[in-house]
Amino acid sequence: MRKIIFLFVLLVNTLQAQTTNTHVVYFETGKFNVTEIEVNRLVLFIQSLKDIEVERISIYGFCDDRGTDSYNLKLSQNRADAIKKIFSGLDMDENLITNVDGKGEVLLRVISSDNLNIIRGLNRKVEVRIDFKKPIIPAEIETDEVEKQTEDNQLIKENIAVGDKIILDNILFKTGYSYIEEESVLVLEMLAIALRGRPELNFTIEGHICCTRNSRDSIDKRTGKRNLSLARARFIYDYLVDKGIKRNRMRYVGLKNKYPLGKDPKFDRRVEIKITYIYNKN
Repeated sequence: MRKIIFLFVLLVNTLQAQTTNTHVVYFETGKFNVTEIEVNRLVLFIQSLKDIEVERISIYGFCDDRGTDSYNLKLSQNRADAIKKIFSGLDMDENLITNVDGKGEVLLRVISSDNLNIIRGLNRKVEVRIDFKKPIIPAEIETDEVEKQTEDNQLIKENIAVGDKIILDNILFKTGYSYIEEESVLVLEMLAIALRGRPELNFTIEGHICCTRNSRDSIDKRTGKRNLSLARARFIYDYLVDKGIKRNRMRYVGLKNKYPLGKDPKFDRRVEIKITYIYNKN
């Protein structure tokens, strides 16, 4: 039988992943120097990117509706250049900055005569747009190899009962993120095959993390939210849905750092599958 090679591409939180973040810097009328308050806000924003895998940075300058087109275009470009200079002074890799463009004026949208200055103030700005790298983990896996290893390892025992857990020691997550290391792709595919072969099983996907105090959850470096254990469980849930497992068979929860294994911390960055119901055809 001819072997068919699939390219499995795993994406972090496929349905809800945050891949872009935007920071806005505001300016005074007719000026492109950055005020101390805005510099401090920008520095804090840049520091928050330290542990995030950034793909590109785009800087766009804008003006309010006052002034000629040529004046506004030049002023907006000067504002964009001023922000780039701050990025460069903080040792940010300039190769990540792909666009530094002045866009000119933002058309005034009049709501009432009382707030024209407020609207114009919001239009005197630079928008900094950060695109994060999508965590794509490719792996070429031969169908026959996956099926054979699934049979040999028997991930799900025949007499499994409600409350039992499927322990997946080799599904390991990248530190601080909700997607798996490349070495774990094969195991995850084997799990999908095993679960498709046991349609009578309903289960909960339990996400875990390591290395926090007081059983707190960790921050997902991609989204900035303190829900990493939940995000890891959701990653596996989305993967299994994509592989044909029905949604009504499974749910997912984040258990934070409540159940450390006492081994190498990498083994606490894990998921476990807990059987919650077994449908009896008889």
